[in-house]
Amino acid sequence: MENFIVSARKYRPVLFDSVVGQQHITNTLKNAIKNNQLAQAFLFCGPRGVGKTTCARILAKTINCTNLTDGNEACGVCDSCKSFQNGNSFNVHELDAASNNSVDDIRNLIDQVRIPPQAGKYKVYIIDEVHMLSQSAFNAFLKTLEEPPSYAIFILATTEKHKILPTILSRCQIFDFNRIRVEDMANHLASIAAKENVKFDIDGLHLIAQKADGGLRDALSMFDQIVSFSNRELSYQAVIDNLNILDYDYYFKLTDQLLSQNTAGSLLLFDEILNNGFDGNHFITGLASHLRNVLICKDAATTRLLEVSDNIKQKYLEQAKKSPASFLISGLNIANQCDLNYRISKNQRLQVELTLIKISHLANALQLGQSDQVQQITEQQKKKPENLVGKGNNLSEKTEFEPTTTAFNEKEELYKANDNPDLKVEKTEEVKPNISKSFIPKTGNTLIPNLKDPHGIKSEQEKEEEKVELTGSEKNPFTKEAFLELWSKYSSQMKNQNKMKLSALMDNYTPILKDDFHVELQVESKILVDELLFEKVDLMNYLRTNLKNFQITLEPIIVDKPQEKKLYTSKDKYQHLLEKNPKLDDFRRVFNLDLD
Repeated sequence: MENFIVSARKYRPVLFDSVVGQQHITNTLKNAIKNNQLAQAFLFCGPRGVGKTTCARILAKTINCTNLTDGNEACGVCDSCKSFQNGNSFNVHELDAASNNSVDDIRNLIDQVRIPPQAGKYKVYIIDEVHMLSQSAFNAFLKTLEEPPSYAIFILATTEKHKILPTILSRCQIFDFNRIRVEDMANHLASIAAKENVKFDIDGLHLIAQKADGGLRDALSMFDQIVSFSNRELSYQAVIDNLNILDYDYYFKLTDQLLSQNTAGSLLLFDEILNNGFDGNHFITGLASHLRNVLICKDAATTRLLEVSDNIKQKYLEQAKKSPASFLISGLNIANQCDLNYRISKNQRLQVELTLIKISHLANALQLGQSDQVQQITEQQKKKPENLVGKGNNLSEKTEFEPTTTAFNEKEELYKANDNPDLKVEKTEEVKPNISKSFIPKTGNTLIPNLKDPHGIKSEQEKEEEKVELTGSEKNPFTKEAFLELWSKYSSQMKNQNKMKLSALMDNYTPILKDDFHVELQVESKILVDELLFEKVDLMNYLRTNLKNFQITLEPIIVDKPQEKKLYTSKDKYQHLLEKNPKLDDFRRVFNLDLD
């Protein structure tokens, strides 16, 4: 039986042109080889499975090739290329820093660097997972990395660049590898399936590429798994069954039910999904992604953001035509809120079901918001009272809006009776056009703020007098009692805002009012001073504004508290008692007592 080789190894790229999705890096390396501008140290960083180690090996093979092609690729037939492909090249050394991360391992590497290559031009050292090196190992490697021999080239690879010392980063040319696009990954999987004589469905390959999340090695591993599962017939359904993925059809069907306000159908569909073994959080995140995809299909310019196959894209475009943008945006917001609250909810299923109920009733809410009555009220509220012209207590014919109901008219007539006792009041049943009750008519030089309280009528002059604008230069005097009252009120506000430290500080320490509105607060430690200074700006604004005095200053002062002598020994306790009752010493001598 022939040994099986996984696709990730069998189809690992051997040339720069065969690397998937990293053209910006491969082109740079090929030009550097062509122009003979190779750096002494490279750092390849990026997510897992995107080709970092593969590119390092291709670079090591290419720079030692004795017969480069016109495209600056390794020939694959010279002695150097053959020895590399067979795994017995003396010019390429790989070190796994995850298991060889000590100072001794790096010193052994440095000793090898001193030996020049016996055949070929360069000795290449590939250090994988370099971020796993210890601090001491990094420091031992610094000098060699900065000034290596002319024949030595170091290629460092890592998934976590932030863990590498800045002194190492500054000595390397850094190449950032991107996540591989879904389209590129699906096309690569299709080419491998054709070589392996595997029947495939392009929609299934797109699902694998999306599940891989930008890592081609993960995609190839899933590809091998599904090929074995489906007996070399890779279909869309086989991918869904094997990778435990929620089918697109579920979300298309659910969105149609939500649009048609079929709440019962959406809840039953969610129950079916749970019975199939899917998690509620996985379902709600998938629904949010689906609504996002439908939303971006509303505009032709954003359709390219959709990373799905052409068949699925067509379904999204069809559903986008019958889905209002307002419905999609509101539904996306509700689904996102459910995702945030899902983990902290004690009844997680109810959380998702409530989300579905809300989204299914969005159409009613949107229709209500677009109704003529609501739009009329909205337009009425935009009208300013100054635009109305009135005579006495009656609105002129130029006014488009009048009080809404008979009850409103009765209140207006009641106001007239209170103002003029001789006036006879007759109730009117005339129904007048609608107007929001928040509307306030203007009568002469006064406004009617509250028809229930005729005495609450104030002139515009009185209102202007009430509005006192502070200039920031006020210096009004105030009493100590008024200051302490505001101090106590602010402390209560801080307690309501859960700022307990500041509230306790203000309650336990009383401020001292000095001359020229200078306030001192004596505390016992710098920690308390820092706590007060952190909130000092808001506190001073509150005090100055309410007291109308912007000359107030606050200074916290640390005061050493006298420490009482603590009684530790028996002798100390005896002396303390003796000070209170001197006859105690006579008692001790009479009975011949000793102190322990």
